[in-house]
Amino acid sequence: MSTKQGVGVGMPISRREALRLGLFGGAGLLVANGLGLRALAAAPTVAAAAAPKGKGKAKAVIQIWLWGGASHLDTFDPKPDAGNDYAGPLNHPIATNVPGIMIGELLPELAKHADKYSIIRSMTHGVSAHETAAYMVQTGRPSGGRDVFPSVGAVVSLFKGADAGYRGLIPPYIVLTELQGRFSEAGFLGQRYKPFATGGDPAQTRFAVEGVVAQGISDQRQKDRRDLLHKLNTLEVAMKEDPQLVAADQCEKQAYDLILGDAGKVFDLSQEKDDLRDRYGRTTFGQDCLAARRLVERGVPYVTINYKGWDTHKQHFQTMRRKLPELDKGLATLLQDLSDHGLLDSTILWCCGEFGRTPKIQWEPPWSGGRGHYGNVFSCVVAGGGFKGGRVVGASDARGEAVKDRPVYPADLIASMYELLGIDPDARLPHPMGDEVHATPTAKDGVTLGGRLKELV
Repeated sequence: MSTKQGVGVGMPISRREALRLGLFGGAGLLVANGLGLRALAAAPTVAAAAAPKGKGKAKAVIQIWLWGGASHLDTFDPKPDAGNDYAGPLNHPIATNVPGIMIGELLPELAKHADKYSIIRSMTHGVSAHETAAYMVQTGRPSGGRDVFPSVGAVVSLFKGADAGYRGLIPPYIVLTELQGRFSEAGFLGQRYKPFATGGDPAQTRFAVEGVVAQGISDQRQKDRRDLLHKLNTLEVAMKEDPQLVAADQCEKQAYDLILGDAGKVFDLSQEKDDLRDRYGRTTFGQDCLAARRLVERGVPYVTINYKGWDTHKQHFQTMRRKLPELDKGLATLLQDLSDHGLLDSTILWCCGEFGRTPKIQWEPPWSGGRGHYGNVFSCVVAGGGFKGGRVVGASDARGEAVKDRPVYPADLIASMYELLGIDPDARLPHPMGDEVHATPTAKDGVTLGGRLKELV
């Protein structure tokens, strides 16, 4: 909306508008980012109908998004017998603690926890462009057409967030630490269901979550700023009954409760033991995993870890020797930590990117040992929340170039997760034009399906 308009209750405001109005002082940025919108957004923009409940036991999802697409051959579907043009130097897969399941040689910690997760080796959608593939994996639908459909996180936020009784000050859909930037996460559901991206870096001494923690500003200074704000805010004193200012005051109280109260402490990783933080790895990804566990422990229903750096057209194997140990350490510790806290049974964990990488290595210049985009077949890891562990679903062929057995499409995986969350995959979504749109597509929508993951549920 224009900065010349007033701020109506229930209407989203921009960061610039919040700062221009000066109503919230130190809390203005929180409001602009959605952390303080509960009071201002009391009147729902798109009201969610109650989702028909299933028998799911899952309460939360942690999505590890391998942005750029990780190679299935170097991670969870190794092909050492395919030869050097396919396996390259990573041609010694290792056994896991589940007989018969082998994974990439740079994942020794995950090999010890294979009983906790399952591998889908036959994910497919045939799309090899980042934006369209990311949209397909996150929504279950092909791009194009009139509608932009919401991602899994937005749908979970709809059915598990404020409309379903979630009352935490932390938003119900969190991204650590920056948005994927490949698509509009909320789609036609709108701003209310967009994720909150934390910004900052949890591996730093202080995790500077945008709008919650500011580098160089102590809690006492925040309190002093708030006191000064109220001394200067003569408008608030003169117009105590004004509904817009009442809503603004509620927003401010919530924002400062998040900054200075117990809610914001979820981002203070220094409360964890050094030994545990070391086991996760003192990397951004490792500490993201720890932050994700703390968030679901607080009841946040959906957390995405946006783990960048997998688009390895060049220097692929050099990158794998750096990235895979990070993934191995962080993900293996997260699985064990969730289990130790009694959270694995109620938390779905899924890990994949928008596609895989070309099975045949591109040795020629300018790639010089790279792997390109590949949507014909790739791998995904799922765990917890009702998913069985220690299993493999589907298979690729001898070179990892095509699905050999049991194709699994994004909509199959998404519908299976919704069932585990107690969300009916056929639940109707609130569409701004009143169209009949369901949480997951069916064959009638022109989407190819392979069937829900009954093997794992």
